[in-house]
Amino acid sequence: MNNYASKVISVDQALDLVSDGDLITVGLAANEPPAFLANLHRIADRVANVTITNCLPTVPGEYLSEENVRKAFVIDSWFSTPLLRKLSHTGRVSYIPNNLHFAGSKRNHHRPSAIMISLASPPGPDGLIRFAAGNTYEEMIAAKATYRILEVSPNAPHCFGQNYLEPDEIDYIIESDAPPYPIPAVEPNDKDMVIGRLIADLIDDGDCVQVGIGGIPNAVCQYLYEKKDLGIHTEMMTTGIMDLMKAGVITGARKQVDKGLTVFAFVLGSPELYAFTHENKDLFTGRGEDVNDPYVIARNDNQVSINTTVEVDLTGQCCSESIGTLQISGTGGQSDTAIGAQNSKNGRSIIALYSTVERRNPQTGEAEVSSKIVPTLRPGAGVSLSRNDVDWVVTEYGAVQLRGTTVRERAQLLASIAHPAFRDDLLAAAHEFGYLY
Repeated sequence: MNNYASKVISVDQALDLVSDGDLITVGLAANEPPAFLANLHRIADRVANVTITNCLPTVPGEYLSEENVRKAFVIDSWFSTPLLRKLSHTGRVSYIPNNLHFAGSKRNHHRPSAIMISLASPPGPDGLIRFAAGNTYEEMIAAKATYRILEVSPNAPHCFGQNYLEPDEIDYIIESDAPPYPIPAVEPNDKDMVIGRLIADLIDDGDCVQVGIGGIPNAVCQYLYEKKDLGIHTEMMTTGIMDLMKAGVITGARKQVDKGLTVFAFVLGSPELYAFTHENKDLFTGRGEDVNDPYVIARNDNQVSINTTVEVDLTGQCCSESIGTLQISGTGGQSDTAIGAQNSKNGRSIIALYSTVERRNPQTGEAEVSSKIVPTLRPGAGVSLSRNDVDWVVTEYGAVQLRGTTVRERAQLLASIAHPAFRDDLLAAAHEFGYLY
């Protein structure tokens, strides 16, 4: 890369660029810049109301202590995690409602960033410095940012695709030895495996699949080894997808678009997964605004979208991101992928959830079991997938398709896959609301 050395600055010099009221946007998840964030708290006594915009933050840091957040930082996020939930009471953390393929463009419309900073790999065989773990919004935000900074690490993978800035678009480089932050795989439990089996039965040889991480998606992947020639067009590259590629299950041979390539917007998982993505010509990192565009998703036939949710009401509304008013995650690409899959020829969208949840009553301390299929969503719940866009819904008690159905039919179908202990109550509520006669 031309002039690489002239762009290298220290972390302290990067921090000196931050002023009161600035907006700093960091890369998504494994693209977070660890060295920069590990030192960000050091300017908490110098600055005020500096906004950090992130998505699926995974890298811990002292800047996220309650003291430093109250003193200096505001956190705006496209997707919440436990790191942010513990700060929700401060009033200094706020969610940005979004469909992920519009996250960057809509944020730029509202407020361009003073600094965009992401983890990146050193110049590769093509001479380009590439974002380490995807390009969901990084390039889009960089286009309007005052300063574009890459934290370059030799321990970051060099992934091929549309995931780089042109050399003259990079203002500064920080050098570190940080790898992408890993997250452990969730081992599926018995419920996950039952649901995974039901979902896998809805997938045919040659289908093009979108799947995420967690107990249910990991269980689905375990049942996909019996399939042939699956394709991948997904928001997120996962360890489960890697394992299926290694086993020869995922070939992409029957895709209409990007035949033979596994296409994704970002990667998050184990160190083995990051190593797998390094200079792997079977993988293609696309821009998030393209990969998650429902129109682009629909160009492959037999596209199957697999997502999970927190609760579903009797009309089919899915809340996948909050418990009442408490933001616990985000919409992410759920709506993007569900709509895209249903616009695909023979495509299907699948929403999965456990039939029940056990929570501790804050007054009594007693454990209480409640249904996740509910008459109405909790007050303040975010509707991640509208009832207009829901298709298949799966619990451990079965799979039902709501596409094209009436509210009356939905109430009956959803009650049929609720936990048996709650079915009568759900049907009684449906009668009370006038859904059933």
